[in-house]
Amino acid sequence: MDPSLQGADWNEEHKTGTSIMAVVYKDGVVVGADSRTTTGAYIANRTSDKLTPVHDKIYCCRSGSAADTQAIADYVKWFLNQHSVELGEEPEVGTAANLFKQLCYANKNFIMAAIIVGGYDKHNGGSVYSIPLGGSLIKEPWAIGGSGSSYIYGYCDANYKPGMTKDEALAFVQNALSLAMSRDGSSGGVIRTVTITADGVERKMLPGNKLPQFYED
Repeated sequence: MDPSLQGADWNEEHKTGTSIMAVVYKDGVVVGADSRTTTGAYIANRTSDKLTPVHDKIYCCRSGSAADTQAIADYVKWFLNQHSVELGEEPEVGTAANLFKQLCYANKNFIMAAIIVGGYDKHNGGSVYSIPLGGSLIKEPWAIGGSGSSYIYGYCDANYKPGMTKDEALAFVQNALSLAMSRDGSSGGVIRTVTITADGVERKMLPGNKLPQFYED
């Protein structure tokens, strides 16, 4: 056995990390995330997809325990489908966010889940909600989360502006996530983005060798 591993508590909870983000722009919402899943210091998956659809025009960005956040997203997707059938129309983004909040708050002592919900509905247009650890609920024009977020609050505060175009919003998300990935050892891989508007959903993937650079190698 590696001497550095002797005495390790294998039953200890593993720390995980990620970088997730969502922003409202003029015509809708852009959500984005890196693709690295870690188990302690070990990179378990470098191309994971942390952007999960819970309805046609509502997505969530997941951080924390992958198992916990996947399970919660599955519950919310089921509830939203039932709600949509009862309404006879697409659900509101705020409804999805409140479902996430209720599940996260009710189980706050048993799970590790921090969620960002972004989407578009005909009543409110594009909207973003943050559900941090503990299960509170905050509506914001932009939201960031995960271990990489601590490195980019200043960048986001300085560069966000209301009424951005689609291209500006995509660049804002890609630049912020690239900066987080360059500093946070638990974030990396590719950048996945989803643009959500009244017309539908558009997915994009930016490879690791095409990420924006802010310095010369």
